[in-house]
Amino acid sequence: MRQTIDLCQGWLFTGLDGRTAEVNVPHTWNNIDGQDGGNDYKRGKCRYERAFSRPDFDAAGQEVWMEFDGVNASAQVTLNGRDVCVHDGGYSTFRAEVTSLLEEDNQLVVFADNSVNDRVYPQKADFTFYGGIYRAVRLVIVNKAHFAMDHLGSCGIRVTPTPEGAGAKVRVQSRVSAGDVVITLLDDKGKAVGSGSGADVAISLDKARRWNGTEDPYLYTCHAEVRVDGKTADALDIPFGVRSFRVDPKLGFILNDKPYPLHGVSRHQDRKGVGNAITRQMHDEDMALIAEMGCNTVRLAHYQHDQYFYDLCDRYGMVVWAEIPYISEHLPAGRENTISQMKELIEQNYNHASIVCWGVSNEITISTKDKKDMLDNHRVLNDLVHDTDPTRFTTLACYAMCGPFNKVAHITDVVSWNLYLGWYVPGLFLNDLWISFFHLCFPKRPLGYSEYGAEGMPNLHASRPRRNDHTEEYQAQYHEFMVRCFKRHPYMWSTHVWNMFDFAADARDQGGEPGMNHKGLVTFDRKTKKDSFYLYKANWSRERFVHICSKRYAERCEDVTQIKVYSTEKTVTLLVNGKRVGEQTRDDHVFTFKVPLDGDIRVEAVSGGLKDSADFKKAAQPNEAYVLKKVKNPQKSNWV
Repeated sequence: MRQTIDLCQGWLFTGLDGRTAEVNVPHTWNNIDGQDGGNDYKRGKCRYERAFSRPDFDAAGQEVWMEFDGVNASAQVTLNGRDVCVHDGGYSTFRAEVTSLLEEDNQLVVFADNSVNDRVYPQKADFTFYGGIYRAVRLVIVNKAHFAMDHLGSCGIRVTPTPEGAGAKVRVQSRVSAGDVVITLLDDKGKAVGSGSGADVAISLDKARRWNGTEDPYLYTCHAEVRVDGKTADALDIPFGVRSFRVDPKLGFILNDKPYPLHGVSRHQDRKGVGNAITRQMHDEDMALIAEMGCNTVRLAHYQHDQYFYDLCDRYGMVVWAEIPYISEHLPAGRENTISQMKELIEQNYNHASIVCWGVSNEITISTKDKKDMLDNHRVLNDLVHDTDPTRFTTLACYAMCGPFNKVAHITDVVSWNLYLGWYVPGLFLNDLWISFFHLCFPKRPLGYSEYGAEGMPNLHASRPRRNDHTEEYQAQYHEFMVRCFKRHPYMWSTHVWNMFDFAADARDQGGEPGMNHKGLVTFDRKTKKDSFYLYKANWSRERFVHICSKRYAERCEDVTQIKVYSTEKTVTLLVNGKRVGEQTRDDHVFTFKVPLDGDIRVEAVSGGLKDSADFKKAAQPNEAYVLKKVKNPQKSNWV
């Protein structure tokens, strides 16, 4: 049977400065310098080396494979001085058989290379390209009769469920090196509900419970075995969900034949002081926060994420947009890399119930000289996706300056735009005009928002927030408008906030904190939920609550201050120093009260048995005196 041996401990890392240190993987070498601004983080080829003893296996009947979950961005692997493999693409799994290369004492060397080049994506984007072996490494020992290990990093099994009335037909296609395939379908209690045999088998289920998003993310398991002479040689368990989906240009996203409006966030995978070398516990924390806010969809930008996070999306019922890092700039020499990364993305993630679409590119028109070649590259990718996976649709994210009539916006099955109207350019009302204009011109073309947002820092505040001031108050004001805007356009197929979490973008130095993009609804360290988080939670979540906004803006100079409350409830009562000062009933989850500010006050927001409180006090200095300090030294300023 299959056996794995962890190789994550005890590596020697030699960096670009020639210094060698002991490290464990996952590891990145830009976890600090890739997050401090200046666009000067280390890019180049670094060396990882590890010794290990020959594993105990039967050379006559077994094989040993080396498996890497992610090395950014290119990897060159040698074992005992002999070439093992080369892999271009920093976000996908790759493997190589090493059986014949093993000795009693083995020396494994991996060169990880995140150098600037013109052929491996990404090369230009608003996030840090961390270098390193930033996901797990292991040896996998398998019987010579096994599910394929050499097919684009996939598990060697495709499970395709198709709903049929109250039941379903489940097709299971297997790639095997030798032996017979036996399939058993199990429900969530482990009870067998169907079986069959063969490398390509269709199994009918009379009744099949649907994977129904966050309402009921029900998963079956495909237990697949390779048998030789009646004995099990290899076995895998593949979770899958039975669901149907489509996009309607008038009704938006349809799940299991019912309208299912998609509202959620985009996510980057990095963490403060860690880079991309994140743990399962960190993945769990991210998903818990996304679910708490009430999201039902996640755009996993701008590359293939860890398999574990796709598993979480399956279990939580998140509808997923998965994409490759074909981003910002078309590289004529990078066509083959877009193709290989797309093939790996599809093959490695085919069985995930959560994934409904494959993203072909992001903001590709920002810096593209050869438009003809770029458009052809997109057509090739679009056709590739349809040929490789006809069960899902294609999409892409267009840059704001890519107009509605641009040819690239009409290649994929659906399209979304990254628009920051009201942040990078003035005029929140332009969002309504833009959406209505596109829908008027192309009423049969499904439209979504793949990115929208505004920077907000929990230590920057204003009583009169303005565009580009980076205050928590303007970010909240911006998102309040966008929530109302999207309700006016219910035909949109999806909307994704940019971003769920603050993330590192080392090239950023304008405003805010150098090296950071602060459009997240939660801070980079995941410790602070910004007010905008609670706005969406009030609109999307079923968890009842009241939340007083701008609590961190505790000292204010005005004689009468505004107290804003977000709540799931329709009626909220406000008390100041224990006295009732107002009550409002609203349907938009946003309640605002004017309160005299004279000395110290204790504010309580109450709705039924729900309550929240905050303390505020009168300050002597006017807010406007701190505008310049906000830009020059945002860490020390509590005022704007």
